[in-house]
Amino acid sequence: MKKTICFDFGNTRLKAAVFIDENFTEEIILPDDKTAGIEKLLEQHQPQKTILSSVINHNEDIENLLAQKTSFHKLSHFTKTNFTTPVGKPETIGADRLALSAAAVRFYPGKNNLVISLGSCITYNFINQYNQFMGGSISPGMDMRFKAMQLFTAKLPEVKKDWNFPLIGYDTKTNLQSGVIAGMSFEIDGFINAYAAKYSNFNAVLTGGDTSYFAGQLKNKIFADPYFLFKGLYALSETNNG
Repeated sequence: MKKTICFDFGNTRLKAAVFIDENFTEEIILPDDKTAGIEKLLEQHQPQKTILSSVINHNEDIENLLAQKTSFHKLSHFTKTNFTTPVGKPETIGADRLALSAAAVRFYPGKNNLVISLGSCITYNFINQYNQFMGGSISPGMDMRFKAMQLFTAKLPEVKKDWNFPLIGYDTKTNLQSGVIAGMSFEIDGFINAYAAKYSNFNAVLTGGDTSYFAGQLKNKIFADPYFLFKGLYALSETNNG
């Protein structure tokens, strides 16, 4: 039995996923990036391999700890991948987008894949049928949209998401909820329609924390997997951790 822990340090949350052999078993939310918590996690699960995807300025002592205790790989533009990146400045591609691209090629080979990730930002990641990451788009995520309307106006409040909102808002709160949540659904459907019209053999994947909700709101057929990034990290760990 082989254990791998995949760490994903995003702008909103620090997370880890445990794999036994190639099977995802659980997601763990980390309170911070202190080495004490990471060391406790390693002692509990005793992984042979670890991999870190980080888009933040994290505590670098973690990398030393993981390298001492496990076969460790930090995701970067030097990582060996199952796809190519014929774009300008590949070193600027976010670690999360690399992992999502790896998962797309592993699970949906030979397809023109659009992977949509719902996080602090929404990233649209296009990997063509020749296993090339071509780029995509980035737009504000849900919390960012709610906060921006409060921050950049004099009187609008910051409201929280509530899935039981009307299409036609009847007060300030529901107007904001409809604008953000319905607006995101229309945006995602619009991107999928545009790609599907341009590319045959097309496939769309939705991932991220709010996947289950938005998957039911969209008009297009998609594959929904909230743990898609972790599965890509596992695949990259297998390639780069020998």
